Amino acid sequence: MADGNPPERAGRRGPADPPVTPDSPADQSDRISGRRRKQALAVGLVAAFMTLLDVSIVNVAIPSIDEAIHANPSDLQWILSGYALTFGLILVPAGRFGDIRGRRNVFIVGLGLFTLTSAAAGLAHSPAWLIGARLLQGVAAGLINPQVIGLIQQLYRGSDRGRPFGLLGATIGISTGVGPLLGGTLIQLGGQHDGWRWVFFVNIPVGILTMFFAWRVLPTRSSRPAARRGLDPVGVLLLGLGVVLLLLPLVQRQQWQGWLKWLLIPAGLLVLLGFVGWELRYRRHREPLFDLALFRLRSYSLGTLIGLLYFAGFVAIFFLFTLFLQSGLRYTALEAGLAITPFALGSALTAALGGRIVNRFGRPLVAIGLATVAFGLACVVLALHYVPGHGAPFATALPLLVAGLGSGLVITPNQNLALSEVPVAQAGSAAGMLQTGQRIGAAAGIAGVGAVFFTTLASTHNGWSRAFRDSLLVTIGFVLVALVAAIVDSRTERRGSPAGPGGTG
Repeated sequence: MADGNPPERAGRRGPADPPVTPDSPADQSDRISGRRRKQALAVGLVAAFMTLLDVSIVNVAIPSIDEAIHANPSDLQWILSGYALTFGLILVPAGRFGDIRGRRNVFIVGLGLFTLTSAAAGLAHSPAWLIGARLLQGVAAGLINPQVIGLIQQLYRGSDRGRPFGLLGATIGISTGVGPLLGGTLIQLGGQHDGWRWVFFVNIPVGILTMFFAWRVLPTRSSRPAARRGLDPVGVLLLGLGVVLLLLPLVQRQQWQGWLKWLLIPAGLLVLLGFVGWELRYRRHREPLFDLALFRLRSYSLGTLIGLLYFAGFVAIFFLFTLFLQSGLRYTALEAGLAITPFALGSALTAALGGRIVNRFGRPLVAIGLATVAFGLACVVLALHYVPGHGAPFATALPLLVAGLGSGLVITPNQNLALSEVPVAQAGSAAGMLQTGQRIGAAAGIAGVGAVFFTTLASTHNGWSRAFRDSLLVTIGFVLVALVAAIVDSRTERRGSPAGPGGTG
């Protein structure tokens, strides 16, 4: 670890923090009142809710957008995926910048940009306009999110982080699950032709109010010492290029015909290998964009891998279920959103609890959550087998609730464990890399699971239910691989093998 102290066992005792000095973030957290700490957390959660909501809320608006501005399939794909692409692209440099320049300023700039680009998206009158707004909106979301996790690391210490991480996990689960419901409601109220604009306009008053409160309650102190500061522009460029090369063929899988697009993935891996080499060289002289030594912490490396695998299945569920209900069963946007709500409710119920008890149970809690998700989704497959038609949402409600209950025990505890041994001064860049893995996983999952869905749909007459069932089996596969990683980590932890440099697991 960067401070040279051995980390404590993650998930058994309170996670280790760097030594407290008069100017350290940990000491600063002691000087901030409990009331102001809660206010700062509330501001961060509202902003995280807004940005993560925009990942899923637009799914139900696609038919309305198509009708209003006459977008072709490629345009619609970019409206959906462009946000996720730029979101994932900016996370690590944004986290790094917040670490060294102060998280409040980056947070407020990101919120301002998010508010402006939401207004621009709602006013769009052409596909190109809307795509451009969504790309910039993704950049703004990428600026905001690492600061939220970094602030939790900065303001809370040890086992006290369980509750705020639990609330953040509940926010992730609710925003992802409730997005289609809220989007469907806004479209219903605003009308089929222009209701989709309110999906973006709703961010404007919330963004303005959140900026005002952020300026008042968020701490201003930078987390890092003055020495060795720098943004590492070459590292930013290499990481950004590598992420783009990995994500582009995934988000354009249907629009770019032929196999040549898949050559971008090995090219991206080569660029990322160059990024690793550069960071190892750069750290001899100055602090790098991302400290690769963090991956020597088992808690962080396993947490990143589990997050990538889980999000590969987690996000695909909502995308394909919404498509199945609206295009296959001709449900309205509001009805489709209601059908997905049980998953969001289940996730919200257990996410806060998971954050509170993760320090007691450690990685086995994540394994229990993953097993519950896999069981719930398997029950969804069975329900669709026996009720494949218009009654599918009713048949799948209880299994989706079970899967959601499991999901709440995955996202929050895994995030808490992954960051438990990360020094506060590196919290932003570490959170950015963790979320970048999740974005890559989400894009890969939608590409892989979506390929199965559309292939089955094309080969089966009126086979919407069959296509969704087959795609769910692939989703379950991602969850099971994540479960294997969690079980391996749990068994290793019980044997007391090293978790990272200089410490035990």
